[in-house]
Amino acid sequence: MKRAAWLTAVLSVAAHGSVHTQLPDWVPELRGYFLNVPIVMADGPFSEGTVSDFQRLRLMTRPAYGDFAIDVAYEHLITLRSDSGAGSMVGFAPIGSGSDWLELQGTIWETKNVFWRHRLDRLNVQYQLGSLEAVVGRQPISWATTLFLTPADPFVPFDPSDPFREYRAGVDAARVRVFTGPFTEFDGVLRLAEFQSGETMTALARARTSIGAWELAGWGGMLHEEAAFSGAATVSVAGGVLRGEAVIRRSQEETVVRATIGADRSFQIAGRNVYVIAEYQRDGFGAAGPEELISVLLSDAAQRGELQVFGRDEIVLQGSIELHPLFGLDALVLWNLNDPSALLAPGASYSAGNEVSVRGGIYVGLGTGTAEGGLPGSEFGAVPTTGYVSLTWFF
Repeated sequence: MKRAAWLTAVLSVAAHGSVHTQLPDWVPELRGYFLNVPIVMADGPFSEGTVSDFQRLRLMTRPAYGDFAIDVAYEHLITLRSDSGAGSMVGFAPIGSGSDWLELQGTIWETKNVFWRHRLDRLNVQYQLGSLEAVVGRQPISWATTLFLTPADPFVPFDPSDPFREYRAGVDAARVRVFTGPFTEFDGVLRLAEFQSGETMTALARARTSIGAWELAGWGGMLHEEAAFSGAATVSVAGGVLRGEAVIRRSQEETVVRATIGADRSFQIAGRNVYVIAEYQRDGFGAAGPEELISVLLSDAAQRGELQVFGRDEIVLQGSIELHPLFGLDALVLWNLNDPSALLAPGASYSAGNEVSVRGGIYVGLGTGTAEGGLPGSEFGAVPTTGYVSLTWFF
């Protein structure tokens, strides 16, 4: 009965998308986001084909009281599937960061065909006084400089194959930022996280500034209780942007270097807007070949969600073209140079209104599916062909 009451209340709010325009002035604005994604996945080397439906409902508010504000975002995620062996749905990240320290999430209902969770993805108190900003609680933090492969982002990097990146998962942390000028800031973060291997603490300080066409950033401290230092730079050149970031890490008595360089540019072809991105990553945590994939997947870095891809050397290419102000095409390629294998992800999107968009796409894995002994033969060769359509509604 309680579950039915929760569902009725949530759907009632979602059905009245204009609720924030009808409330008195003293009531904080309530906003929302709903995502529905039917998915069809073919048979793969390690899973059977399945049909599923992925739903995400998010309610958000941010009441302010003088110099203080409270940021709240509450989510429900429901997966309906044709069987319990759904396998991995590439590109569709699960709810949450997988490293929550505060008990602000849980499973409401789980059966063979239904998986229903909920989570407070934001719950923090913010204080603003002049150039000082302090935030305590669950909050989004990103220190990325590159766009897809971001090894120097020490918090919760996006899955590069995820087509739905509207909201970054919140982490449990205390953060202080000081803005010493219009282009310079200093940032300090203390984060607690809990993984299957136990709790870790991260304490990092970062500085960022702009000098002419350059934006420079660097951070250092303890990342998951291991010494780490990072540098990043962005510069505008010849109508495009060059980006790079790198981190040096002391992990299990070894020095590990992770780095990405990339470029992106917008231009026109036959009067149509085109945007392209190319990035290359060299990751000391990644697998140098298919025989190392299992050990990398079971590594502490992978279990903590630090690895967006699992190869030592990887390239990502992404391009999009606006065929009409309401309709566009795009394609993503993730290429593991060490297997070799690749993931192809073409897609199309349509804006059905200011608050509603529709998208469809497919994932195709290329490469060796299985190796001797039934082990993965490559990173992307084992990915089953997967198609999806989606409806996104902001209210």
